[in-house]
Amino acid sequence: QVQLVESGGGLVQAGGSLRLSCAASGDTFSRYAMGWFRQAPGKEREFVAAINRSGRTVNYAASVKGRFTISRDNAKNTVYLQMNSLKPEDTALYYCAADTDAYIGTASSFANMYENWGQGTQVTVSS
Repeated sequence: QVQLVESGGGLVQAGGSLRLSCAASGDTFSRYAMGWFRQAPGKEREFVAAINRSGRTVNYAASVKGRFTISRDNAKNTVYLQMNSLKPEDTALYYCAADTDAYIGTASSFANMYENWGQGTQVTVSS
């Protein structure tokens, strides 16, 4: 199994930016598709963004498209979520997840495709 550790969350004003990082353990990171999900209190967990093994395919929720960018650095075993133009409705606990049996083109929006999850990092956007 792979361990995932998120970082970079915090408090930011509306319109501001944050960059989340997720560091993965092991030596097979480049074989995983990676995703970001978020969950606000009282809400269902929702898909945010995903990236395939090579980084050539990305997938975004409509609510964040154009504002957020997912990327990865396989040499550093790290996936990132650059969040710009943040809105109060972006406030949530953000999780990264690894799809460890992904095919090369996979960047799934479905949480049940992901086998390993981080502990989450809190993002709070004030108005």
